[in-house]
Amino acid sequence: MNQPLKDTADSCAAVIKKHSEVRIVSHIDADGLTAAAIMSRALERSGIEHSTTFVKQLDRGTLERVADLNVPTVFTDLGSGMLSEMPAGIDIVIADHHQIDQRDVGCDLQVRHLNPHLFGIDGSTELSGAGCAYIVAQSLGRDAGTNADLADLAIVGAVGDLQARRSGKLVGCNREILKRGRDCGVIEYKKDLSLFGKQTRQVFRLLQYSSDPYLPGITGNESASIEFLKRAGINFRGEQWKRWIDLSEDEKQKVVSMLVQHCITKKMSSYNIHRLITEVYVLAREQEGTEMRDASEYATLLNATARYGFADVGLAVCIGDREMELTRARELLVNHRKNLVNGLKFVREEGITELHHIQYFDAGSSIKDTIVGIVAGMSLTNTRNRKMPIFAFAESDDGLKVSARGTQGLIRQGLNLADALKACAAKVEGMGGGHNIAAGATIPMGAKDEFLELIDAMVGEQLAVKA
Repeated sequence: MNQPLKDTADSCAAVIKKHSEVRIVSHIDADGLTAAAIMSRALERSGIEHSTTFVKQLDRGTLERVADLNVPTVFTDLGSGMLSEMPAGIDIVIADHHQIDQRDVGCDLQVRHLNPHLFGIDGSTELSGAGCAYIVAQSLGRDAGTNADLADLAIVGAVGDLQARRSGKLVGCNREILKRGRDCGVIEYKKDLSLFGKQTRQVFRLLQYSSDPYLPGITGNESASIEFLKRAGINFRGEQWKRWIDLSEDEKQKVVSMLVQHCITKKMSSYNIHRLITEVYVLAREQEGTEMRDASEYATLLNATARYGFADVGLAVCIGDREMELTRARELLVNHRKNLVNGLKFVREEGITELHHIQYFDAGSSIKDTIVGIVAGMSLTNTRNRKMPIFAFAESDDGLKVSARGTQGLIRQGLNLADALKACAAKVEGMGGGHNIAAGATIPMGAKDEFLELIDAMVGEQLAVKA
């Protein structure tokens, strides 16, 4: 592990250990939930009382609501973009991986800040918010091995944050955490089919609902998915279709070979063909055939809770409540999947508007602001035009939510969505930030046209630098 990073984690842990009670404030996605769960478990093991609050974004108003001058606060998976706004007079620990607020910070602030960007580590691909929380949790332990078993939650957070997408596997600090989890016996990893739902879905559903990659002629078509599998020799088992985990290795290999050939025949890009087989992460302590066994399915289950105002349900599942709260989480997951399908349908029917350098759609109130970024990312994966980043707008209680997604190719050309959204949102009296490849902002209602003009120009400037 990077020694300066570890030293900072030790400093963060030392601040926490001074107190008998702290507050955790975290983000409402899979990475934020797992980060909060890791911190909660570590604090519990250290005998430190704590409460947990989840927020969908951190702005001045939110800080005023969550800041308690009598209780030290640990921010997980957020906070780095608001350093200059942090309240003085209380101990604050930030374990975050988003791009950092570079404005002057008052010297009287008692902030301990762990962020990979401070140490030359990419926070969008090498270390997630849950990973940052895990490193601090390691320092909170009584010895080097304490809390190492929480690595499985850190991997769920990284996978939920799509940190394995670029390389088809986890890299950097994430990989060190992965290996620690393997050594502890809590996580396993191997190469396998990348399609979502290998633990829980009937095998034809994997093909029917595949969006990353999109399978021409198969995705969205139940009968075509079933026929494809029949040609591969995969049929019913009694009255039920097998799941992917039920197939023999020979059956799996046959399906993969036919999928690759299908993609070649359909002239799919080499990028998407390579996306068929990636590294997958299995949580060894979880029951086979459940959502929690696969890191990607687990992350989706968590998103289905927190993004709908039920972060406490997701946190309970992470901590170990596998009865009442898990049942509730599964109910929410059904609703989440329905909303994603409806969101993608909305984008297909309404279309995506292209400007000079960006493309966008405006969901209004048709897509919930907390999932419009997911829909944007799925739409970018499925669209023919991956040469432009995609922006999505949705109405929210705080104004107009903006979510943006790019590609690794665009990042190599100079795209930095976090910088662009932060700068352009500020010009219309909004706030933004995030990662170079995925970012968000909130702007005033009625500012969309001005914002689009600004962001289109700035993205054009970014991409022109390396053209």
